[in-house]
Amino acid sequence: MKIRPLYDRLLVKRVETKEQVRGGIIIPDTAKEKPMEATVEAVGEGKYDESGKRIPLDVKAGDRVLIGKYAGTEIKLDDQEFLILREDEVLAIVESK
Repeated sequence: MKIRPLYDRLLVKRVETKEQVRGGIIIPDTAKEKPMEATVEAVGEGKYDESGKRIPLDVKAGDRVLIGKYAGTEIKLDDQEFLILREDEVLAIVESK
């Protein structure tokens, strides 16, 4: 299934952090914090300004971004979990050197 977000919305997938076990204690999935880093899977075409001109998004597909813990709406497609959120919910773009 392919999804194309509308207007200034993004489809992102959270980057799973590697699990570290210290002292044999395993933390269940329900108690773990949600990762704040995500990869952008798809972007909308942008929203319109007052004059009717489309404003393009700064974020593009393939970018790694930082998002808030409770940002966006969670959806499940083909047994994978994604988030749909607005561009203004993105905190930063992670750039590699």
